[in-house]
Amino acid sequence: MNTYQSALNFIGRLLIVALFLPAGLGKISGFEGTLGYFASLGIPAPVFALVATIVIEVVGSIALLVGFQTRLVAIIMAAFTLLAAVTGHAFWAAPADAAFIAQLLFFKNIAVMGGLLVLASAGAGSFSIDGRKAAQ
Repeated sequence: MNTYQSALNFIGRLLIVALFLPAGLGKISGFEGTLGYFASLGIPAPVFALVATIVIEVVGSIALLVGFQTRLVAIIMAAFTLLAAVTGHAFWAAPADAAFIAQLLFFKNIAVMGGLLVLASAGAGSFSIDGRKAAQ
């Protein structure tokens, strides 16, 4: 991967992190409210699901930011994003007045999955821990 590709890859990782890291940190600061929301969705073991979500969003974001185990982390985050889309944005089951927004959010998640899968395919480039390891 050349410098241009690595720079774009780094910017792409930053933009993905801009979605997940604030979401994870917000779940920490609003733990009780988010727990109630998870329970209202019928998510089994909502405390476990919320803690797992926070770990994936925060730790995964940090790993993507520094480019550590990027391919694996991107695949995990893509699978998580699919689960979040189906669980949290089920537009097909939403009331008519909420279906449009749920559909937008569902397909936003699908697009984010696309970016994560491209990142899993490409790796993190040279501006990363993974890139430094590969160069040694």
